[in-house]
Amino acid sequence: MERQRPTPEETIADLGIDLPGPHPPHDPLEAVVVHGGVARTSGQLPREGGEVAYRGTLGIDVSIDEGMRAAELCALNALSVLRGALGTLDNVERVISVTGYVASSPDFHEQPAVVDGASRLLERIFGPAGRHTRSAIGVSALPRGGAVEIEMSVAVLQRPASR
Repeated sequence: MERQRPTPEETIADLGIDLPGPHPPHDPLEAVVVHGGVARTSGQLPREGGEVAYRGTLGIDVSIDEGMRAAELCALNALSVLRGALGTLDNVERVISVTGYVASSPDFHEQPAVVDGASRLLERIFGPAGRHTRSAIGVSALPRGGAVEIEMSVAVLQRPASR
């Protein structure tokens, strides 16, 4: 008998991950919109304890390692709002796409390495279903001085997960 892969919620617990938030966006925005079997998050900053944990610009005052941790934290915040909208992350069939915005100096070109922090986390949690398409975009500034912002789209199970 083949061993069943742990659910995303079991994996989060096994990894000792505590999801931050959720931190809903300001009015008139929604944190998550679910439509046609897809859930899409608003952009999530690297918030921890209600505050933006990583501020600044990659290539000036934020290292690649710090940027990767910021991207991971953004992904955790996205998962938190998804859990709030879907009831459980076990209702995520797969991660479809991730868009990462990286506050970058003009000569910084390692945006993909930074956004890898989010991508690797999603693959750890969802396994093969966590692999996704992605864009990593350098920008001059992000809201509240955040170093990274992540938004994601996931396919939602048509029948809620039960075990």
